[in-house]
Amino acid sequence: MTTEPNPNAPNAKAGAEPKSNGKRKRALLILLAVLVLAGLSWTTWYLLVARWHEDTDDAYAQGNVVSIVPQTIGTVVGIDADDGMKVVAGQALVHLDPNDARVAFDQSVANLANTVRQVRGLYSAVDAGAADLAARQASVDRARADLKRREGLVGNGAVSAEELAHARNELAVLEAGLRSINGNLSRNRALVDSTTVSSQPQVEAAASQLRQAYLNLQRTAIVAPVSGYVAKRQVQLGQRVQPGTTLMTIVPLEQIWVEANFKETQLSRMRIGQPVKVHADLYGSGVEYDGKVTSLGMGTGSAFSLLPAQNASGNWIKIVQRVPVRIEIEPRQLAEHPLRLGLSMHVDVTVRDQNGAVLADARKGGKTLFTTAAYDEQLNDANALIGKIIKQNLPTAVRN
Repeated sequence: MTTEPNPNAPNAKAGAEPKSNGKRKRALLILLAVLVLAGLSWTTWYLLVARWHEDTDDAYAQGNVVSIVPQTIGTVVGIDADDGMKVVAGQALVHLDPNDARVAFDQSVANLANTVRQVRGLYSAVDAGAADLAARQASVDRARADLKRREGLVGNGAVSAEELAHARNELAVLEAGLRSINGNLSRNRALVDSTTVSSQPQVEAAASQLRQAYLNLQRTAIVAPVSGYVAKRQVQLGQRVQPGTTLMTIVPLEQIWVEANFKETQLSRMRIGQPVKVHADLYGSGVEYDGKVTSLGMGTGSAFSLLPAQNASGNWIKIVQRVPVRIEIEPRQLAEHPLRLGLSMHVDVTVRDQNGAVLADARKGGKTLFTTAAYDEQLNDANALIGKIIKQNLPTAVRN
């Protein structure tokens, strides 16, 4: 069975093709418009926002790690802190056997007391020597007068030559004794002139020995120089430790900063003081820290490595270097969301403000960046003890 061709079919196909082309053209125009709008949006975003920001994921939380080390040799008999514990400045962390230090301290106390009494004897010797000198001087003056009188009587025979010779010998003996007493008095005076008992050099030397013995006794209790959290405890009971041996470390979490390693091509517009937005992988994007650039590194990581790269020999491939940039975080935010050392951070620096310096200025006022008062009272207590011992060994009239 044959069918007759429809004479209207070609006309229908020809009418469908312009309609299909119109839809395709309209779709292409819409796509082109979207691409143009996207390009314009990206260009606008880059010109207004993106070009004023430099960011990196190569950033980590850093902070001060305070090593706890003994200042004297000893055997560990007590440990008062363990990993993760919070400690405060001045708190005892490790105790060493104090017996040897206590014996040396007791000897120093006795030595100071004995020295004070010996120095008191020097002052008494000066007073006694002055009185003896006055008596000897009177005897010499009397002998000299007797000799002069006898010399006037030799001519008329009232005094013999032998008696005159005896008078001269007696005067010579008395003058020699006077010179000896005067020399001893001068030596004793040289030891005590312009001093008091407490400022006499021998007493000060004994006091210095007592201070050292007192410090050695106090140092058997190893205290925390700063407040923070204990990390890496290595000390064990019974361990014989030496000065400089690291027993544990303390991390003050309020002194955390971020070290961001930027590419060298990102540093051209970076300045000290520029604002920074920081995110920690620990908290995610829900927690944002405010910070600022405090310093730009003085060299790349490879420049300060133990074995710096030597590019003068062999084949060379250029690698973009990174420079550490230090960023301080707002303390209040850091207290609300504490960080740990080594955590991964994301850093975004706003470089719009170009008024800051590239290199930090010299600090003014000489203020110390980090300090501790954990050891101040030790020497104050030693000085108070020295004053007490000196007072106890002075005469009762002076003591009161």
